[in-house]
Parts: sequence; C-alpha cells; structure tokens
Amino acid sequence: DAVEAHGTGTTLGDPIEAQAILATYGQNRTPDHPLHLGSLKSNIGHSQAAAGVGGVIKMVKAMQHGILPRTLHVDAPSPHVDWSSGAVSLLTEATPWPETDRPRRSAVSSFGISGTNAHVVLEQAPAAEPAEPREPVSAGLVPWVVSGRGTDGLRARAGQLRRLAAEAGTEGGFGPEHLDIGHSLATTRAALADRAVVLAEDPAALVAGLDALARGESAPQLVSGDPGRANASPGIAFLFTGQGSQRPGMSRELYATHPVFARALDDVCARMDVHLGRSLKELILAEEGSEQAALLDRTQYTQPALFAVEVALFRLVEHYGLTPDVVVGHSVGELSAAHVAGVFSLDDACTLVAARGRLMQTAPTGGAMISIEATETEIRDTLPTHHGHL
Repeated sequence: DAVEAHGTGTTLGDPIEAQAILATYGQNRTPDHPLHLGSLKSNIGHSQAAAGVGGVIKMVKAMQHGILPRTLHVDAPSPHVDWSSGAVSLLTEATPWPETDRPRRSAVSSFGISGTNAHVVLEQAPAAEPAEPREPVSAGLVPWVVSGRGTDGLRARAGQLRRLAAEAGTEGGFGPEHLDIGHSLATTRAALADRAVVLAEDPAALVAGLDALARGESAPQLVSGDPGRANASPGIAFLFTGQGSQRPGMSRELYATHPVFARALDDVCARMDVHLGRSLKELILAEEGSEQAALLDRTQYTQPALFAVEVALFRLVEHYGLTPDVVVGHSVGELSAAHVAGVFSLDDACTLVAARGRLMQTAPTGGAMISIEATETEIRDTLPTHHGHL
C-alpha cells in the first residue's frame, strides 16, 4: 500500500530510490490504487542512526490510525524521475488508509552512507481478542514504586501512573492489572535518583497516594526521598537573619554587578513600595550618612529592606546552582525563609513583612530586650517583684 522512503532530498539519491520503487512496487497497479510514497525526514529531519526506526514507528502508527501522514515541502515531483513508468503517488496530503479484505501493508527503507541498506515489510497485526475478565484478588498491601530525575520528573511520572491506576479500577480489591504494574515497576524500571513508593491497602488508596505525589503533597500511604542522601554528608541549610544586620548601602555592589540579584531586588521593592509609600530601593542603596540611609534603622523600613536583600541573595545563589536542604530564619528572617520555601507567595510575603514592620514601629520607645536562662518556675517566682516593668 505504501513505502516509507529513505528520501534525504538529494538530487542523486532520491531519483535512484524512486526509480527502484517504481520498477518494483509501482508495477501491476491501477491508477486508482497507486503505491503511496512519502518520507518522515520532511517532518522531523534526518535523525541519523535512528532514521530507520523513526520510519517504522511512523508506518506502525499510520496503520493504527488508518491515515498516511503528509510529506512536507513537496512542491512538485522531481523531474529526474520517470513517474510514468509505474503507479506511484506522492503523499503531498494526509491520505486515508481504509480497511480492506486484507491487512494493511507497507515497506520502510533506510540506507547507510557506508552501504548498509535495510528494507523491511510491515503488515497490520490481527485484531486482538478481548481478554477474559479476571476476578479481583486479595493481595494485602500493594507497593507501586516510582522514580524520576528531579522532583518535577518524579511528580510527572506519578501523574502518568495515577491515570493507569484509575483505568485499572478503583472499586473493590486489587485486580491483576494492579499487581502486574506493581511488579513491573519494582523489577523492570530504572531506579532513578528521586524515588517514592505508594503502599496501599486498596485501589482507591493507591490512586489517592499517586495523586498526592503528583501534586507534591503528603499522604499516609506515601514515602518519598532521595536514597543517595541517606549516606551522604549533611545537607545545606540557609539561615536568614533578623533585624540588626542592616547597614547603609548593603548589597550596592551586588546590585551593580549581578543582573539576577538586581532583578530579584527590583521585583521585591516594587511590591514593597506600594505598602511603604516610598522607594525601598533608594533606602537600601543610599550612601552612608545620608537622610535616606538613616531611615534604614526605623523598623518599618528595616524589616522590608532585610527581606528584600535576603530574597535577592537567595535568588542569586539559587541561579548559580546552590540550593539548600532546609531553610531557617530569625525574626523577619523567618518570613524570608517561609517565602523562598514556597509557604508564602511574594505578594503575600511583602504584605505581611510591611505590616509587621509598621506595627512594630508603633510600639512604645525606650524598651529593652533581655534573655534569661532560667526555668519556668524560677521566672514565675521572680516576675511579681518586677511588676509594671516586665
């Protein structure tokens, strides 16, 4: 019915191949039933050693869907070929491939530059007999092992498996499909760096566990992690400081020399300015001794400024590939840590930091902070003697 040609588009090779096809498959055909001729290279280019495999995949899928794909960029048949010597039709348009009283058949050619030539004939497979329904089985806990490269890869794989689990059924007990897939996942799949296992009591719990993994959430039947880290050195922790670490002109050099840092700082400051009613960036980058620099010691500006610089610093080191295993913070640094960990969006974090600084600014002046190393009982006994002061 059709030939998937090697078809590299050359003025030497293509005419030779076309004449050979006309002289063989193009003979003893009527004009209303010509041989259809095309090449996948017009769609995806020359995939080198995989070109022949690509042609096989194309024709198998064409058989499956009953349509022969269009060959692109064919303006006119080559004048170097005697097209009248046989009945061959170029696939300049997608062409239906109807069912007949015999299986669909096609040929695929792939020619190597060294003279290694391959030509295979494919025939449509018989229709599969519907499988006999199998009864659910009692299997107790069933594990589905999932692995991927990186968190995104792991979650994407969980989403694929979630669809398979749902198709296998969610009512009653586990069926053979659940067990087959679980066995294949545990014994035939590559164990990549990021891994998880869903250990479920029934199909509904299996689907729920895979759904949670795909969304990046936790579930009682789900365990995930990187096994390589179990025996590795301790991970990296980022600590975000609190009020008191500010200084005039902090991060001025980074802002001038690192575009990633500058963009991140601009992004935070633009949101803070809405709440502060003035340019936060001008305060952060102000020269020491200036009136603007002095404002950095006012809590309503100190905390937004520290948050902006800390977030921009995080984005800079993240850009260079340094990511923490955990983040912690002190005082306003807790909000910086929460934002970069994904707890707060940037808009929400800026709103919270600005409100926190503004409220703390309204506290009475002249106070002090002390740290006492004592038990609760000792403190309870001491506090009454300082009534009105603590």
